[in-house]
Amino acid sequence: MKRHNYKNLKIWNIGIDIVEDVFKLMDKFPKEEKFGLISQINRCSVSIPSNIAEGSSRTDKSFSHFIDIALGSSFELETQLIIAYKRNYITQQELTLIEEKIAEFQKMTMGFQNKL
Repeated sequence: MKRHNYKNLKIWNIGIDIVEDVFKLMDKFPKEEKFGLISQINRCSVSIPSNIAEGSSRTDKSFSHFIDIALGSSFELETQLIIAYKRNYITQQELTLIEEKIAEFQKMTMGFQNKL
């Protein structure tokens, strides 16, 4: 059975970059959101590379399921960041930059999944 080294996967590395970007954005959020939107956004961003890493040790069929979860988390993250923008916690430029990185992740991840 073939195993993937998740640290060598570009999709995992982009996921790690997304987490770093998200955590930097969260530093600017109001403190009253610590247990609300900040917590939710942080958890779903961390879920992206974490599910790729966990799935990489499984069969390709099982790995595909973990990739589905990572993709779902990326769409959830995008939605939460739109909410943050509408709450004036992030700027349009900040939203656009992270959305572009998320879109790149989604496109590459779907392509990778199709090749499993």
